[in-house]
Amino acid sequence: MFVKNTVNRLIIIDGNAILHRAFHALPPLTAPDGTLVHAVYGFTSMLLRLVTDLTPTHLAVTFDRPAPTFRKKLYADYQIKRPKMDDGLAGQIPLVHDVVTAMHLPIFEQDGFEADDMIGSLCRKYAKKVDQIIVVTGDKDILQLATETTKIYMPTKGLSEAKLYGMKETQERLGVTPTQIPDYKALAGDSSDNYPGVPGIGPKTAADLLKTFGTIENLYASIDTTKDTTISPHVKAKLIAHKDLAILSKTLATIKQNIKMKTAIKPIVIEQFSTQKVIAVLQSFGFHSLIKRLQTPKGTEKPAVKKQKEERQKTIDEQMSLI
Repeated sequence: MFVKNTVNRLIIIDGNAILHRAFHALPPLTAPDGTLVHAVYGFTSMLLRLVTDLTPTHLAVTFDRPAPTFRKKLYADYQIKRPKMDDGLAGQIPLVHDVVTAMHLPIFEQDGFEADDMIGSLCRKYAKKVDQIIVVTGDKDILQLATETTKIYMPTKGLSEAKLYGMKETQERLGVTPTQIPDYKALAGDSSDNYPGVPGIGPKTAADLLKTFGTIENLYASIDTTKDTTISPHVKAKLIAHKDLAILSKTLATIKQNIKMKTAIKPIVIEQFSTQKVIAVLQSFGFHSLIKRLQTPKGTEKPAVKKQKEERQKTIDEQMSLI
């Protein structure tokens, strides 16, 4: 099932984002005891596929914690419009922890911070310790972490297809560079997380301002010290009136990259994904098809399955060749 990789490649999985996507992409599935487990199934299936397709040498999983984060303490209305997590999804988070723990993969989560912050800190910590980092998530905020050697792998169709984003792809999608994403949200805001931004400044104006000034700090320095004619009086008035909201929004949108973590990420070995402990956990959930995948030698799949994998692998290889 697995191919050994000669490139040091770290995959970081955004646990909550992938679980959430699996929960809504797959039909309900219950374990033999009646427990809802379809999100766990989707997460585990994708994890195994990532190991097969992207051949990591290192792998880690991050999760959000239920405790309020520093962002919520800083801005009470942060994410206030988001609906409460579905009980059916919340109940599957401990179960996916059981799967990840059985596979002896490190879990990174910390009260006061989001999974995004753990991911950002891991990317900075391991940037020079591995050759490549691939973050698996459905969260567009993570695109700000894209660099020459750090890519963002985002599902595009349920869990079956995904696109690899680097610096170029991020700029093509958002109109700004990865490092400018917090500045972009500082100006345009973000309805999903309820960043206020600058009222009256839309995405196009925000992108245009950043093309000229680079950051909101440079933008406000220009406003404060010169009579810059590149900013219309109408826009300038909005920027000046809501400077505090712009600064607050950038703080909220910026992923932390300096969280200290005691757990280290060790090289993986293929045997850790099919131990008796892993099999036992998957059996308890009734995931017989996943167990079969673990026990099927590479190259012995049925022709239709093999063709499907080869087509998916071709697409992945084309994207990976850009790294």
